[in-house]
Amino acid sequence: MTGIKKLDLYVVKNFCTLFAGTFFVCLFVFMMQFLWRYVDDLIGKGLTLDVLAKFFYYSGLTLIPTSLPLAILLASLISFGNLGERLELLAIRAAGISLIKVMRPLIIIVALMGIISFYFQNVVGPDAATKLYTLVWSMKQTSPELEIPEGAFYGDIPGYNVYVKHKDKDTGMLYDVMIYSFAEGFENARVILADSGRLDMSANKQHLVLNLYQGEQFENLQNMNQNAINIPYRRETFIHKQTIINFDGGFQMQDANFLATNSSTKSMEQINRDIDSMTVTLDSTCNMYYKDMRSSVLQIYPRENKELEEQEKRIQESRAAEYRGLPFDSIFQKESIDMQNAFLQDAHRRVNNASSDIMFKQLVVDENEKLIARHWIEWHRKITLSIACLVFFFIGAPLGAIIRKGGLGFPVIISVIIFIIYYIIDNTAYRSARNLTIPPAVGMWLSTVILAPVGAFLTYKSNNDSVVFNMDAYRNFFRKLLGLRTSRKINLKEVVIETPDYPVLNERLLALEGACKQYAETSKLMSPPNYLKVFLRSKPDHEVEKINEELESIIEELGNSKSIFVINELNQIPVLSVHAHTSPFGTRWKNALAGILLPIGIVLYIRIWRYRIRLLRDMKQIVKSGTAIRGRIADLRV
Repeated sequence: MTGIKKLDLYVVKNFCTLFAGTFFVCLFVFMMQFLWRYVDDLIGKGLTLDVLAKFFYYSGLTLIPTSLPLAILLASLISFGNLGERLELLAIRAAGISLIKVMRPLIIIVALMGIISFYFQNVVGPDAATKLYTLVWSMKQTSPELEIPEGAFYGDIPGYNVYVKHKDKDTGMLYDVMIYSFAEGFENARVILADSGRLDMSANKQHLVLNLYQGEQFENLQNMNQNAINIPYRRETFIHKQTIINFDGGFQMQDANFLATNSSTKSMEQINRDIDSMTVTLDSTCNMYYKDMRSSVLQIYPRENKELEEQEKRIQESRAAEYRGLPFDSIFQKESIDMQNAFLQDAHRRVNNASSDIMFKQLVVDENEKLIARHWIEWHRKITLSIACLVFFFIGAPLGAIIRKGGLGFPVIISVIIFIIYYIIDNTAYRSARNLTIPPAVGMWLSTVILAPVGAFLTYKSNNDSVVFNMDAYRNFFRKLLGLRTSRKINLKEVVIETPDYPVLNERLLALEGACKQYAETSKLMSPPNYLKVFLRSKPDHEVEKINEELESIIEELGNSKSIFVINELNQIPVLSVHAHTSPFGTRWKNALAGILLPIGIVLYIRIWRYRIRLLRDMKQIVKSGTAIRGRIADLRV
């Protein structure tokens, strides 16, 4: 019992040490990705260090739940890979301790991490997201630092367009300046030309101080007579001119009310409450639209007013009876061209108005449904991200025990590949759920439903020491599935302990050839097999089993031959599939089930027929190769 406790502490220590490093690495990577999205809103705004510190702090809090699953996957994969690479896991298994017992303390720790992840998403995350998005919006609204380019108009100063032909970066002087000023309205627009100038920010960053030298100013004079041909203007020549421009260049925190519809800034309780209110609002809107459509487009009164509805119904029936059978096309053709065009234009106008009204109402309904779906998506995300911690642990821990590779090489590659697969599935399902292609619950749980069985499979295989990454096993499986087979590879032996008894082998080969010829003639392998016999009354072919047993025995003895010609002929003999031509499976209930399922049964039936034809060719090849080998043996005896 003491050894197990020490082992638990050892495993927990290794995992927690690696998790601390992988978590901060993953968090840093996600923060850099998040920063890249908003880098244009940060650069050139003159933001202070405390504003940037708040940005990184709040973004880090919101990204903790996303970083936890990848960090757990990477830490578990490396820690168990290290145990396997140092043969410590082998010693643990040799002591009779299963992998599940080794993982047990870590399962508890990872479950606690999942609870912490849920807490961050439901309590800390919404508040941090509110402050983060408010901060980002405030940074977007902050005016950029003045950086007037050369040879281009600069319009970031409200009410002014500034053109500078050349500027001195060392002194800040501007040369050949042209300014279009609309600060007092377009009717009093001003144009200023100056040989040089300088633009500075006031100490409180609330105003710009514009100093111009050696220039002229042209200003329109407001004229109340709009029909005047000549508009007067005023011309002013100056040596030095100073203008104060209102320009708020500081950072101001915006109000967070614009985030009222953002689902990521709400807890599960708030999401449930908002979904109820939005659902009631949507139902009311749809009922109102329905009544409006019945009364205006369909010309049907609301059902609440039964008298009016029955009256309208009687009027519609009487009109239908009155107009039934009238030649509308002939009446329309009798009208003048102007009247026909007027009728068509009026009908077209009514149809367009009705269509536009329906499209607008449909757009409103779709937007409300998408808003509700986004809230459901966020509600399910808080649970799925927490469960992803356990799912990734049950993938990483057994996978590390299987591959037995530690360090930051191969495990990192495997972790990235697994996380990319998870991200592709999750992001694709998220977009589909957001666009109402699939339900939000299906979209958010799809990645968990796909990866959870993978974790269970890897844990089962690793706990039972089953082969998972043995390529030969998979190669043999697909070879058997596709009906492929390997060729014989018999090499000439340098040292032969027992020389083959060629006279006896010659007689055995002759008897084997006779058995193959007789079987090929009596079995009727070219004809299609009986369907019921294949799937319901299948029996092993003992005759082929005896032929194969005798064939392999002869090949084993002739493999000691020193003749390269005999060895080459032996390699020409095919490897027989003894049971493939009788039934698809070894058990009767599987054969019966495959025969009942006709699409599968027909495919397997054709496969059995193919194996029968191949067996016939194999029998002929055995006879041909046996004859050639007997000839080689005769030459050796001579």
